[in-house]
Formats: sequence, C-alpha cells, structure tokens
Amino acid sequence: MLDTYYNMRFFCGSSHPALCNEIAKYLGIEIGHLSLSQFSCGESFARLEESIRGKEAYVLQTATQNINDDLMQLFLIMDALKRSSAAAIHVVMPYFGYARQDKKSAPREPISARLISDLLSSIGFDRLITVDLHADQIQGFFSQPVDHLTALPIFAEYFSAKNLKNLVVVAPDAGRAKFAKKLADRLSADLAFMHKTRPEHNVAEITNIVGNVKNKTILLIDDMVDTAGSVTSGLETLKKYGCNDEIYLATTHPVFSGPASDRLAKAGFKEVIVTNTIDIPQKKRFNGLKILSMAPLLGETIKRIYEKRSISSLFL
Repeated sequence: MLDTYYNMRFFCGSSHPALCNEIAKYLGIEIGHLSLSQFSCGESFARLEESIRGKEAYVLQTATQNINDDLMQLFLIMDALKRSSAAAIHVVMPYFGYARQDKKSAPREPISARLISDLLSSIGFDRLITVDLHADQIQGFFSQPVDHLTALPIFAEYFSAKNLKNLVVVAPDAGRAKFAKKLADRLSADLAFMHKTRPEHNVAEITNIVGNVKNKTILLIDDMVDTAGSVTSGLETLKKYGCNDEIYLATTHPVFSGPASDRLAKAGFKEVIVTNTIDIPQKKRFNGLKILSMAPLLGETIKRIYEKRSISSLFL
C-alpha cells in the first residue's frame, strides 16, 4: 500500500467484487483482508484477517437482488470493524437498498428506508457514501454525514459526446423531474415529463406526457430500473406522442429483476446506458446495453474524504 494511504483500509463485501477492484486500482491500494462465508444453515460470517486498530476503514457493499444477505453481511463487517477498534467506519453503498420505501403510501406500511438507516446507525458508523438515492430526503434519516453522489456528470459527458440533435430529456415521474432538468440544462436539451400512477408494486400506468416530444430524439432518464415494466410502457407512450425512433434509456441503478433484461432487449431502445452500481451478470446483458463505471467517482470521493477535501467541487 502506498504511504499516502498508510492509515486507510478498504474492505469489500461479496456483492460487487469487480467494482471493488476498480476502486482499489484507482486509489493504488490493496483490498483489505476479510474472510466471508456462510454456515450450512444460511447464517453469514465475517472476520477481519488483519489489524484495523486506529485505522480509517472504508467498506463497500452495494445492494443486489440478494439484498437481505447483502445487508446482513454488511452489518457483520461493520460490527467486526467496530469491535476491532477502527478509528472510523465509512460505509460505501452505491445502491442503497429499500430506498423506494421512503414514506407511508398506505396505512399500516413500514418506512423501510428509515428502518435500514436505523439499523446501520445502531451498529455505528461515521459516514455514508451513496449514489442517486430514490428520494433526496433519505439523507435526513441519518444523523451521520451522507455524501450523496450522482451519476449526472457521467451521463452528461457520455451524451454530450454523441452530439444528439433535437434532444428531449424525459423524466418518467415527478420524482426524477429535478434530475432530468439538470441533465437537460447540461445537454442544452428540451425537457418533458410523464405522469405516472402505480396501482400496485412493479406496475406503472403512464397517463400523460407534458412537453413536446413530436419528431424528437428522446433520452428517458430514471434512477433505477427494476422489472422494466414502467420504462417500456413509457417508450410505447412516447411513440404514440410522435417521437422519432431514436430513444435512449439511462439509469443509474440496473436492478434488472425478473423479465427486465428480456423486456429491454425487445423494447426497441436505441441504447440502454447504466452505471455499475450493481453488477449485471452476463446472462442479463443484451445488445445495446452500455455500462459506465462509477469507480473513478467513488474512488475520488474516498480519496477526498481521507484527505479532508471538498466533495461538492467534483460536481461543479
């Protein structure tokens, strides 16, 4: 390990080893020695294989389709770090699990995002680093500092290089309107909004589009794509409103559960652009899928936190 990071240790859970390796390479450090396993009954086990006393620990664990196992493993790693006298524990969770459940939408429901924040806080940590939360107000669930990163500059750089003509950035719902507006401004593009209702989980109905999309090139932007029912329904609606055949989809978190990959492959998008906050297995990849790496942004954020430098200047 370089002398520059003599007091830092970077540990990785089992959820995304490829992203861990990319970040470690960016920083020029080795990944910390950590033993992870499961008992035959399914219980998780974690043990540090090196001294962490007095060191500043960063642990990366994103949420995948095995989210409950991912979270339990993260809790155990954090507890092991705390009991091993780490000077500070920084949790790097590119995709924050349960973020969609950030409020009560009906009586007798849990606020699951708040529950996850409480569980993390009860174990004890010093800082959370995450990317494009489903709702900005989730930051307020934590007493600890939250570095809420965004993939916006990565998408802006990618699409600026394409130099697309007659481009309209489309927000699939009110929750993405602010993000879509910022991206549209960076790309000098027009803006449109979809009006979406959800009669039940993983079911979306597009009832209207506000803005001119006729004969336009479309960039549909969302924070995450789960089963892809919403975005494929949106694509059909956009076509009914007369857009051209050049329709792009960009999303930060490619959850891609159930039939998502098949739906996206057949939907007719010109290209589907995602980041690697979640690892996409080879069997879920398809023609037209483009994966942009978050490793440089995450690595630079870790570096600046360790050096006690500004994070916000990365996005100006």
